[in-house]
This record gives sequence, structure tokens and C-alpha cells, in this order.
Amino acid sequence: MTDSVIEVRDLRKQYGGFVAVDGISFDIRRGETFALLGPNGAGKSTTIEILEGYRHRTSGEVRVLGVDPQRGGLDWKARLGIVLQSTGEAGSFTVRELLTEFAGYYPRPRDIDEVIAAVGLEDKQRTRAGRLSGGQQRRLDVALGIIGRPELLFLDEPTTGFDPEARRQFWELIRSLKAEGTSILLTTHYLDEAAQLADRAGVITGGSLVAIGPMDELGGAEARTPLVRWRDADGTLHERRTSTPGALVAGLLRAEGEPEALEVVRPTLEDVYFELIREHAPTVVEPDASATGTAQMRTAADDSTIDLKESA
Repeated sequence: MTDSVIEVRDLRKQYGGFVAVDGISFDIRRGETFALLGPNGAGKSTTIEILEGYRHRTSGEVRVLGVDPQRGGLDWKARLGIVLQSTGEAGSFTVRELLTEFAGYYPRPRDIDEVIAAVGLEDKQRTRAGRLSGGQQRRLDVALGIIGRPELLFLDEPTTGFDPEARRQFWELIRSLKAEGTSILLTTHYLDEAAQLADRAGVITGGSLVAIGPMDELGGAEARTPLVRWRDADGTLHERRTSTPGALVAGLLRAEGEPEALEVVRPTLEDVYFELIREHAPTVVEPDASATGTAQMRTAADDSTIDLKESA
């Protein structure tokens, strides 16, 4: 049995002249939670759909649970759990009816009562799906995704629309699945969610994987080096990156006394993420409406969106 549940080598997907995924490679280890991060349009959804077997690749090699997704049969699909961003309408069925129906699709389904309890829907099991709140519906989506006892679970922006309390409860559910040995591939626009749940992450932009590693090492040591800023006596602003900011500040105090506007900035995950996106953003040339007709340059990072709000 391989140590990796997903193996991707030089994956490429092209639509006519547009390259959506441009030669990315990565592995996801058995039992880990891996977050795939990136702005809208970066290539995340295309990559995930190829891994799930919904979309064919242009070139490259992909193996998911040891199988090429383009050739995966029903036995292979039964080993996956998939929670999409949105689900189809099933409003006339109750929570228990839906789980009972889905359980019949798998050879070794989980116990229905166990799943209902795991997602916190005991009080809603007789409620029709159409009457559930948004957070309860997402819990049902996850219940349907795990009822088949998957080895690998795909979670595509699972907590969009959750309030802070519901998000934290959902995180505990995901941690419990991980503790049972489930491998998880997560996409999310919440960086704090990735930091809470993921062992490792990859950052994709412009179809390229620009960083991969443990959450606290993304971007490398240099990207996380603290920045010391101060203004000297003649008003000149100074900035210096250093791994020993305390020593630098102490030296400034001895030499100049208390510098004006002194601050030590330690890069956060958000800082590292946005620096990666800006550094690797593809350049787009747009016509200028001015009389000169010169081209304006902008980067795709100008259009990137990600929710930076920490849950309360």
C-alpha cells in the first residue's frame, strides 16, 4: 500500500489557447489533511475535478488511491467522499431518508445513527432537507460525503456561509474524521481554517503551484523573516529584515535612543499568502482608453479574493 493517496506529476489542462493548469506536481500522504489555496480562477477547481474523475486532463500523470481517475470504476468511486460547494435539491426527503438512500450505494456504509450524531443532526433527522438552515445543510452534505466510509474525502469550501460558532463545530468534525484515518483534500477561502485543519498546503495561482509545505513553513524562511521599521533623526524611514529583530532594536536604542515610529512586523500567514500571489501573478495586458493608446499592465493578483476574517 502506497504512502500517498494522491500522486500528481506534471498535470496540465488546456482549453483551446487557455492553460488552466500548467504542469503542477504534488503528493498527498495517507491520513493527512491537505489544503489547496489560491485566488478565484487559479486552477483549483479544475485540478480537483480531474482528481475526482469528473474532468479529463490534457497531459500528465495522476493517481488517486492508486487508480487513474479517468479509468476509475464504481469500486474506486465508492472509496471517495465528495462534498461539493453546492448540492442538488432534495428538499422533500428527510435527513434520515437521504442518508438511508445513500448508504445503499456503498459496500460498507457507516451506521446511519452514528453519522447523524457525528454531524450534530440528531434533532433534525426527521426534518426535510429543504427546511434545514444553511449550516445544517452543509452538515448534511458532509454526512452524505462520509456515509460510505471513504478513504479520501474532498471538501470544496465546506464552511462558506457558516457563522463563527458553526465553523468551529465543523472543524471539530473534520478533526474527528482525520483521527479515524480519513485523508482529506480541502479547498477554502478562509486562511484561518486552513491553518486550523491542514497539515500541509499548496498555493496555486495562474495554473501553477507556487508553494507547498507545512502551514507554518509556506513561502520559506525568508518570507517569514521579521521586518523592523524606524525613522531616524533627520526623518529618513528605514526598513530591515532580520531573523534577530530584538538584537537590531537593542542596537538602535544604544546608538540613537528611542527611534521614532519604531515597529517590528512579523509576517502572518496572510502576509505570506498574498506575497506569493503577488510575486507569481501572471501579467495581463489591457488596452488603455486614453488617447495615447498605450497598454496598461496589471496582474491577476489585483482581482484575487480571499476572506481573511478570523472567526470570533
